[in-house]
Amino acid sequence: MRKIIKNTIKIFLLLFVAGIIFIVWSNFTINNQTEDYVTSNVSKLPDEKTGLLLGTSKTLSNGAPNAYFFNRIEAAADLYKSGKIKNIIVSGDNSKEDYNEPEEMKNELIKAGVPADKIFEDFAGFRTLDSVLRAKEIFGQNSYIIISQRFHNERAVYLARKNNIEAWAYNAKDVNKYAGLKTNAREKLARAKVFWDFMFGVEPKFGGEKIVIP
Repeated sequence: MRKIIKNTIKIFLLLFVAGIIFIVWSNFTINNQTEDYVTSNVSKLPDEKTGLLLGTSKTLSNGAPNAYFFNRIEAAADLYKSGKIKNIIVSGDNSKEDYNEPEEMKNELIKAGVPADKIFEDFAGFRTLDSVLRAKEIFGQNSYIIISQRFHNERAVYLARKNNIEAWAYNAKDVNKYAGLKTNAREKLARAKVFWDFMFGVEPKFGGEKIVIP
C-alpha cells in the first residue's frame, strides 16, 4: 500500500512539473512569435479596412467600471480617428438576454465619436478564437488590426496568424499590475489552452449569416 501511494505521488509530481513546463513554453512561444505584430505605436501599424475590438464586461462583479473595457474603447476610437482603420467589428459575448458586450461596446464607441454605420456587431464572440475566426468567416476580413490589452493581443494575433489571417494588434492601456493580477494569471493558462485546442482540433462555431462590410 505504501508503494502504491509513493508511486501515485511521483506520478502526480511528474504531471505537475510537465504542466508547468507546458505553460511556460506556451507563453514563451506566443510572446516570441507575435512581437513583430503587436504595438502601442499607431505609426507602426499598416492601414487596414477593419479593426477587431475584443470584448469584455463593462462593469466588474462589484458594479465598478471595468478599466479593461474603457481602455479598449479609448484605443479603438483613437485608432479609428488616426485613419488606420475605417470600420470596427465589436466582438463579444451575448449568450444571456441581459448581457450584451457588443452592444455596450458600440454605444461607448459612438459616445467616443465613432460613427454608428462604421461599427459592426458580432454577438457570438464567446472566445478569442471565435472572434478572430468569425472576423474572417462571417465578416469576410482576411486582414485586420486587433484591439485589446497587450497580453490579450498577443494570443489573438497568434491564433489569427496560425489560421492564415494577416493580423496586427494595437495595445490598449493596461490596468495596474495589482488590479490585473487575476486576469494575467488566467491569461497564462489561456495560452496553454491555445495549444491544447490545436492538439484536439477544437474549432469555433461559425453560425450566422455573412455580413458585408462595405
